[in-house]
Amino acid sequence: MRTGLATAVFRGRLAVSGFLKNTFLKKIFAVATLLTVGAAAALAQPAGEAGGEASLKLPDLSQVSFLNNAIDGHRLLMIGILFCIFGLGFGMVIYMRLKNLPVHSSMREISELIYETCKTYLVTQGWFILLLWVFIAVIILLYFGLLEHMEAVRVVIILAFSLVGIAGSYGVAWFGIRVNTFANSRTAFASLPGKPFPVYQIPLEAGMSIGMMLISVELLIMLIILLFIPGDYAGPCFIGFAIGESLGAAALRIAGGIFTKIADIGSDLMKIVFKIKEDDARNPGVIADCTGDNAGDSVGPSADGFETYGVTGVALITFILLGVKNPNVQVQLLVWIFVMRVMMLVASAFSYFLNAIIAKSRFGHADEMNFETPLTTLVWLTSIVSIGLTFLASYFIIPELGGDASQWWKLAVIISCGTLAGALIPELVKSFTSTESRHVKEVVISAEEGGASLGILSGFVAGNFSGYYLGLSMVVLMSIAYYFSTMGLAAAATMLAPAVFAFGLVAFGFLGMGPVTIAVDSYGPVTDNAQSVYELSLIEQVPNVEAEIQRDFKLPVHFERAKYLLEANDGAGNTFKATAKPVLIGTAVVGATTMIFSIIMALTNGLTADVDKLSLLHAPFFLGLISGGAMIYWFTGASTQAVTTGAYRAVEFIKANIKLEGVVKASVADSKKVVEICTKYAQKGMLNIFIAVFFATLAFAFVEPFFFVGYLISIAIFGLYQAIFMANAGAAWDNAKKIVEVEMKQKGTPLHDATVIGDTVGDPFKDTSSVALNPVIKFTTLFGLLAVELAVTLSRDQGATITNVLALVFFLVSFFFVYRSFYGMRIRSDKAE
Repeated sequence: MRTGLATAVFRGRLAVSGFLKNTFLKKIFAVATLLTVGAAAALAQPAGEAGGEASLKLPDLSQVSFLNNAIDGHRLLMIGILFCIFGLGFGMVIYMRLKNLPVHSSMREISELIYETCKTYLVTQGWFILLLWVFIAVIILLYFGLLEHMEAVRVVIILAFSLVGIAGSYGVAWFGIRVNTFANSRTAFASLPGKPFPVYQIPLEAGMSIGMMLISVELLIMLIILLFIPGDYAGPCFIGFAIGESLGAAALRIAGGIFTKIADIGSDLMKIVFKIKEDDARNPGVIADCTGDNAGDSVGPSADGFETYGVTGVALITFILLGVKNPNVQVQLLVWIFVMRVMMLVASAFSYFLNAIIAKSRFGHADEMNFETPLTTLVWLTSIVSIGLTFLASYFIIPELGGDASQWWKLAVIISCGTLAGALIPELVKSFTSTESRHVKEVVISAEEGGASLGILSGFVAGNFSGYYLGLSMVVLMSIAYYFSTMGLAAAATMLAPAVFAFGLVAFGFLGMGPVTIAVDSYGPVTDNAQSVYELSLIEQVPNVEAEIQRDFKLPVHFERAKYLLEANDGAGNTFKATAKPVLIGTAVVGATTMIFSIIMALTNGLTADVDKLSLLHAPFFLGLISGGAMIYWFTGASTQAVTTGAYRAVEFIKANIKLEGVVKASVADSKKVVEICTKYAQKGMLNIFIAVFFATLAFAFVEPFFFVGYLISIAIFGLYQAIFMANAGAAWDNAKKIVEVEMKQKGTPLHDATVIGDTVGDPFKDTSSVALNPVIKFTTLFGLLAVELAVTLSRDQGATITNVLALVFFLVSFFFVYRSFYGMRIRSDKAE
């Protein structure tokens, strides 16, 4: 079965070429190619002085000494590479440990089948991302080559490092699915003796492996740029790297989110229609659902996390080079920030090992455990350790900043506001999404009497309330950071807009528990897949399996107990998947502030001109604020529409082809067809969304620069609350279903049907639209740095008329794909075709 399905699904790789058969897209691709060739020819022109972030020059790190003049900045950061190697080794050791854990052949076969389908999906997405990269490459070549006459080698560096960024996002995503597909079958097997601790331990080990690998790779690439690339070229490298990883993350997050929810809804609705159990092997949608768990909940978050850490770092580096005038202070702050990044690895590794000792002593031999308890302990423990290391490292690295001996602890407080948020926000999220929360129990109570309607309304309530509490918590912590930024930072660091730097540090602090944040997020897809692997393996029907397991593995077998533990652990996975989402969206919004500052600095000539245009009295700025909200709401609808149409097609096919009599497993051909449906609509939806966002960014940048600044601020704010609302409402519906299944044991009842319907509504809320807003905000802001420079340069050199004409053309292209994202995807027209 595995070989047949993998071979059949391999045909999905041809999906991208199928897109190019579309006449309209062939024309787009041809135009992009011609523009690329024309821009490349422009590189032969004489070099000029390029502007913007790509022309930034890094100072010489060796000119400042640290630790009482014992070592210069360059050599100090060289030590950081050793920590990166340690992090890579940590990830690989756990990877090998997971691979070598005991597992029954029936379960291993299913997990390898899931991996093969995931691998095929990733290969398809890789080619698709390269197609999207052509659009970015065209703009890079046109701006830096044709307009700025930058020397060819510098443009090639930007393009090369944009590919490095894509490769980084793509590589960690691939590593993530390989680790998770090892862990899912091992977790399922570990549940058989009926003890809860191994069922908790294996998913967390998988998550830490991914987290340590992800942060180490990202930090290693940035340290290589910082330490080994000449200062003249480091700026282009950082910008290219950030754009590439942002593109890769956006594509993998959006397409993965669409794929997984098409499969999930298609599979879940069969439980109601045919009254079959969860992950019934006869359901041809289950394999696609398992693939989707990895495509959406592993590939997407891994790429997204990689991009988040990289883009936040690049934003702070850009701010320091633009906003700090003293070169020595620039070096101090750059070295300090990278030392803080190294401390992330140390804090996470130390906390993980300490928490492992505590958890094993408490639950190692227990018959019952709350799976959320040790995960919560790990998050808070890491936060406390990270804050402690922040103060310690700050004291030794920047004991004096610009002659001020008090700034070290003030900057440490600012970062700690973000680190505290990294623990506080998950705690708040749990109060709206955990199986123990009053909001989730309210969803169940509402559904008991009012069915799916009242259950869905209660989920809306949970999402809306969460927006209030999480929003205010961010405001409070950012206000504290702002207060400390007013205490002499501007004078000590010769810094413009110290409040903006403080907000960037808060975003940086959000990530202070790096690997642990990724680990608890990755916990979810393993627990979800483990439950599916158990059912799909049909292990209970294997002849003499209990005697075989006792003979070969020396383990007792308790099937009913194992299923209970896997379901309960899936509830904890749902909760902690939910807790990581607001942390990532928070970094996008707070970090976007720092990137927007870079645009403002360029437009106002270092805050010396046109500052009055950053006001409600300047009409274009105000209109930009309104426009950003429109894009957020369109994006929500477009991504959900792709899920809706794809799920309709999946349900239509499954209902027509499912066979429940005389078979134990779905056919290879049927399972393959569901995977193809998911891939098709994920890529169709992603293509519409990407082109619409890409050309909208160009259009609004060309309309008027300060209109564009308002637009960027707007999508950040609207996106923050839309994402929080959708993520937490969806998670509340998901865990309401889990309460009915695990605690109330009412599978197959009308109450269960009602909560399944609520969960299917929440699926695109929590795993498609909300999570994809994070990379969309960052990609728009980061690409906007380039777009607005392109617009200003064209307006200066060619006049306002050409800029206005191009703005209209770009908007019409964007509007066409906005229109196409519904009318080209809607169910009725697609069926007519």
